[in-house]
Amino acid sequence: MTASSPLPFAVVGATGRTGAAAADALLRSGRAVRVVVRTPDQGRAWAGRGAEIALADLFDLNSMTRALSRVQGAYVVCPQSYSREDLFERADAIACTTARAALAAGVPKLVALSSVGADRESGTGWIGMNRMFEQRLAEAGIPATFLRAAYFMENWLPMVGHAMRNSMLPTFLAPPRRRLPMVATADVGIAAAGLLQEAWTGNRIVTLSGPEDYAPADVAAVLSARLGKPVGVTVVPEAAWPEALSDAQFSRAALAGFIEMTRGLNGRHIDIRSDPGAIERAGTTPLEPVVAPGLSARAQQAGRA
Repeated sequence: MTASSPLPFAVVGATGRTGAAAADALLRSGRAVRVVVRTPDQGRAWAGRGAEIALADLFDLNSMTRALSRVQGAYVVCPQSYSREDLFERADAIACTTARAALAAGVPKLVALSSVGADRESGTGWIGMNRMFEQRLAEAGIPATFLRAAYFMENWLPMVGHAMRNSMLPTFLAPPRRRLPMVATADVGIAAAGLLQEAWTGNRIVTLSGPEDYAPADVAAVLSARLGKPVGVTVVPEAAWPEALSDAQFSRAALAGFIEMTRGLNGRHIDIRSDPGAIERAGTTPLEPVVAPGLSARAQQAGRA
């Protein structure tokens, strides 16, 4: 662990799931924290907990440099704009700005959110943006840990309503009984906070999965137990993916990226163990407490309808 310092740890993306979890974990451990947000309103709750607030635009070098100055280290993310056709170009612009700002600010070390599959040069769809993020930060020469997270357990939450109404859980992952690594976003943030407090040199890759692997059938089993009725699994055929995702308002480029990524997952081209140089770690949160609360939320929404 690093020695105690009056300087804060910066957390970019504290309005998102992993960033919020990272900032929370650092504050709970007694560390000074600076959350980097776009507006004062986004930082108000964090200020109430004793965090510093820095306002910055992820595309603006000057504001990002100020936000990352005089820190022990920083957790950085690259948000992705799935409604835009230029989402890859925007992700690269954020990556470049983050790298340049961290270098100009003299950040001692970075922990960057990435994804399994970022070691692959192609065939990964959306994950290509994580690969770009890693590359731009590596080029800056700042010691960096790239935290390659497994499939987020929270990705199942949009499917919960369908399972409640129809007793069938739709999935793009196939086959439905094949288990793959999944992780709770809270565990990603907790891991990021822990990694920031470690000492290392150069760049390193850390993969993060949950306490065990899960299949779509396991998600259905959790929902079935909570609902008190059988819940099956229906695999959405690839030809129906565009229609099934119509409510997501993906751009054409984003939809193409989703399709390629999902093919990579189903074909095992994207694999958490494909990089032999990665350090494997695991979170502690099982699937059930992540997915089950979605049932209560959906029930409340239905009651207000």
